[in-house]
Formats: sequence, C-alpha cells, structure tokens
Amino acid sequence: MPCVSVVVPVYNVEDYLEKCLRSILTQTYSDLEVLLIDDGSTDRSGGLCEELAQTDPRVRVIHQENQGLGGARNTGIEAAQGEWILFVDSDDWLEADLIADSLEAAERAGADMVVPAFRTVDETGRELAVMREDLPENTGLALARHPQLLLMSPCAWGRLYRTRLFRDSGLRYPPRAWYEDLRTTFKLLPLAERVVAIPTVGVNYLQRAGSIMNSRNLARNVEILEALEDLLDWYQKRGLLDQYRPELEYLALFHGYLTASVRVLRADPKSPLLEEFAGWLRQRFPDYRSSKYLPRLGRKRRLLFRLLEHRQYRAIRLLFRLKG
Repeated sequence: MPCVSVVVPVYNVEDYLEKCLRSILTQTYSDLEVLLIDDGSTDRSGGLCEELAQTDPRVRVIHQENQGLGGARNTGIEAAQGEWILFVDSDDWLEADLIADSLEAAERAGADMVVPAFRTVDETGRELAVMREDLPENTGLALARHPQLLLMSPCAWGRLYRTRLFRDSGLRYPPRAWYEDLRTTFKLLPLAERVVAIPTVGVNYLQRAGSIMNSRNLARNVEILEALEDLLDWYQKRGLLDQYRPELEYLALFHGYLTASVRVLRADPKSPLLEEFAGWLRQRFPDYRSSKYLPRLGRKRRLLFRLLEHRQYRAIRLLFRLKG
C-alpha cells in the first residue's frame, strides 16, 4: 500500500493537467499513488488522464459524472489506499519537497494535519505573493489550546491529512456546492490530535486571468452564508459553539461579510446580496464590531471594513481600480 494518496479532481483542464501531474510524480518522496478523478470533463481532459496514466503505474484514473469539486474529492477519499491524503487542484503544481517535508513534520510533531505555505502565481508562473498562516511553525498544535487554528485559510488543497480523519468521522465535502472547503476544513480541526504548520512553500496556486465574477454566477455567492450556517450548526451540535465563538465570529466577519461583500460589489454595487451579508452578520453575531481579532485584518482590510460599514461602495470600487 502507498503511504500517501494524492487526489487530483480534474474538470476541463487540458492545458494545465500535465504540468500538475509531473510535479506530483517528481516529488522527492515517491511512495505514493495519484488518483485522477475525471469529473465529467467535456474537453480532452478525460482522455489525457488515460494517456498520462500510461506513463507511471502509480497513477489511477476514475471517471464519473460531474459532481463538482467536493464530489470529486469524495471519490478520491473513498478510493484512497494511503495512510495520508493530499488534495491538489489540477491547475496548480507542487514544489518537489512538499510531501517529504510534510511527512517529516507530521512524524516529528505527531500531527494529523500538516499546513505548508503556498505561493500565488499568474499564468506565466510569476510569483504574486507567498502566503503563510499566522501560526507557530514546526510544533504540534491542538485546537483546544490553540483556537487560532480556526483563523487559518479554509483551503483543502496542498495540506496533508491522515486519511482516517475522513474515514473515522464520515466527513465529506458537499458535492456541487461553492465554499465546500470552508464547510469541511474547520470540522476536521477538532478531530485532529495535532496540526503542524511548516515554512515549506509547497503549492504554486494559479490565479487565472479573467473577470472578477461571471454575472451568471453572482447569485451563488449567497452560498457563503449557507456554508457558515452549516459550520455553526456542526459546532453547536457538538457543544463547541460557545467555546470557539470568538474565532467563529471572525470567520463569519471575514468570509461571510468582508470578503464576500467586496467580491460581489466589484461586480455589481447594487446587488441585494450586500445587505443580505450585512444583515446575516448582525443577526448571528451582533457584537462583531468588538471582535478581538479585528487587528488581524491589517490596515488595508480594516479600511475596507470601515467603508463597508458606511456603505461606501463607490470608494471601494475606486480603490480597486487604482490598485489595478
């Protein structure tokens, strides 16, 4: 049995898949399997998966009807044979030591989850930014003693998980849903004995060129509130809501209000979603303006927060035009 199962959801990424897979197969740690989950691709991606699988016996291909990113990850979880599982988006690529460094850190810290740094890149491969979590590095962190784990990015990809976190709990990603990672990542944290953050920059996260928001999908941004409700309900049912209320409040403020509002208003400053986001936050967390975590926003985001609070949408759009 392989030690690590690398799950790659594939959907219409024929221009990116080969580079992604090559970065996995050339890892300095080689005891792994690669599961390419063709999620009903309509371009050449499905056939390309089969071609690439012929180049290395560690690659397996699973074809399925489209279930979205969450559904593709779930298929990978069910099929995985490794003790560890790593999700990789098919338009990203890995640095060669990611798996080796992650396994070494997990063994040293006795961790069930490893959180590396990552960089954002454009289509030319140019580095845009390096993103590190604001966590102590190279030490095992338990959520009960380090609730700030709940403040990290919800992204599922690029992190190493013990497969049993999913198998023993029955946790899966919601299929065909937006924000499937936010709905799931933060449910794994109370189940992990320890989490370790490492300085390794492991993933090159591709930011594809294109419009801010396809108007056809603008309304789907409301799913951020559904995701947060799902998360809060999960914590409440397990008697954890009060214990982690400050952190969950900040998650709601950051993801369900600030980030979602800015994303929508840049596409449509008259969208009724803007008031829906604000009203939901006021109802769920009426004291959010007193959050002890507001300083984490940094200077620029605090400015955006203040402008949002005063409905200065035109000023926010102007800020982004000047930045662009």
